[in-house]
Amino acid sequence: MTAMNTQKADEKVQGKVAAMRTAARSPQDGPGSQGTRSRLLALIVPVGLVVLLACLPLLNISIPGVLPGATYTPGTLHMLALAMVMAGVALSYHLLFGVAGLLSFGHALYFGLGAYGLGIVMEKLELGLVPAALVVIVAGLVMSTILGAVSLQVTGIPFAMVTLAFAQAGFVLVRKNPGSLTGGEEGMRLPTDYVPDWLVGVADTRNLYWVALAALVLAFVIVTWVQRSRAGHVAEAVRENELRVQVLGMRPFLVKLAIFVSASVIAAGMGMVHLLLNSGAVPHTMSAEFTISLLLMVVLGGVGSRWGAVAGAFVYVILSQRLAVLAQSSAIDDLPAVLAIPLSEPMFILGTIFILVVMFLPGGLAALGLRVRALFSRRARAELDEGTRTPGELVQEDGQQP
Repeated sequence: MTAMNTQKADEKVQGKVAAMRTAARSPQDGPGSQGTRSRLLALIVPVGLVVLLACLPLLNISIPGVLPGATYTPGTLHMLALAMVMAGVALSYHLLFGVAGLLSFGHALYFGLGAYGLGIVMEKLELGLVPAALVVIVAGLVMSTILGAVSLQVTGIPFAMVTLAFAQAGFVLVRKNPGSLTGGEEGMRLPTDYVPDWLVGVADTRNLYWVALAALVLAFVIVTWVQRSRAGHVAEAVRENELRVQVLGMRPFLVKLAIFVSASVIAAGMGMVHLLLNSGAVPHTMSAEFTISLLLMVVLGGVGSRWGAVAGAFVYVILSQRLAVLAQSSAIDDLPAVLAIPLSEPMFILGTIFILVVMFLPGGLAALGLRVRALFSRRARAELDEGTRTPGELVQEDGQQP
């Protein structure tokens, strides 16, 4: 009897959801035309956005208060390129936290491996940029496999602490400057002798911008492929109920390790772009503070959303850059102390924004976009309602109807 009641409840939930989806469609649109239009829109929007970003260095667009200058100036291009690099790393952290549910405090280790590793390999092995990058990718693959296999022996907070311990070891190592490889506190300089001339210097910031954009697009494609693969689906199932996945005969450890390695290799790749963009690397790129920044980007954009991770990274980088300029302006000094003191601390403002997002916008910027779409689309409104209702609430609502 209990099994029959459960089956009837499941059928009611499925019927309810199907009815909501049917009501969201326009009367003149069939399921086929609606799906085709959605797929076309999902393809056109990203391609159009990439084309627009690629053309920005050729345009004269100024957004006062947001950009430091016109879009063709080196300062603006550097800030946007840095935002793209951070977006790529945030996407890799999205794989860990948003897809597999792995809270890591040591993801900066692999970003720093890419930055420091590329410079060390080029200088000590006298390799060009591309061969050195391949060596670093292989090193990142091996290192993340070994450390991931060790870290994944535990879950939850213990996993976070183990990853933090590995990252702190790397942070201390680069600061100690073993063999004069890392430059210690001063950081490491980019060995320009092994880098193409069109990627060196302020005059070539435009080229570095396009490299950062290409790296971001590649990272997004890889993350999308991994998330939609069988491993990605199993990782999402493991995040919800690992024991049930084990009962079904799958091996959660191998799936989580695959996600961990994928995210680490992507982070290492973005670290190499970061080295080129800033003409060097500093110990901060391996610090726990850097990993916390990645977590803030993902939460700000919306946990579980790829576009949210990208948007969160852009907002975080632009805010941190512009708030630092605002903190040093004379307008802040003229304010009363009760306002001047907090406004002169960019991290205080960023922390306040983060708290407000967590309290009043749990889904981050991705949920905000869905709410805006819901104002103009019945389908988006139905998706929003479906996302905020649990199956139990749907069954209860259905049971209350006469």
